[in-house]
Amino acid sequence: MNQRPPLPPFTSESAAMKARAAEDAWNTRDPERVSLAYTEDSAWRNRDRFVTGRDEIVAFLTEKWRRELEYRLIKDVWAYGGNRIAVRFVYESRDDDGQWFRSFGNENWEFDENGLMRRRLASINDVPILESERLFHWPLGPRPDDHPGLTGLGL
Repeated sequence: MNQRPPLPPFTSESAAMKARAAEDAWNTRDPERVSLAYTEDSAWRNRDRFVTGRDEIVAFLTEKWRRELEYRLIKDVWAYGGNRIAVRFVYESRDDDGQWFRSFGNENWEFDENGLMRRRLASINDVPILESERLFHWPLGPRPDDHPGLTGLGL
């Protein structure tokens, strides 16, 4: 049986660990790796798209990171209880034309008993920004431990 600790029910500490693990995985921009944190039949709503199962998750993320270049993400826990976690997040990316965006969002997560996410509901808004307004400047990949989170950045 595949387990993805920490397992529910979540505490403040374990919810923060789960959110940071998700952030680190998404910052790799590796769809296959990211998909392994979800159940085989995981159901997503991402903006106006509905995705079901790991194969669709991989296809969705492959397309996403083909469009959203130089993607860097930060997640913070908003609330938690039982097998659910709510996070707020911000990511920065640019398109093929060099236009930068800061994308603000909220996610509701529901986990199975093995710590795999079985439901992900995401609402996201994109704001065009100038390159000089960027706040996420670490090298591509996971955010360094000493880089501020959303609150530290005033977001």
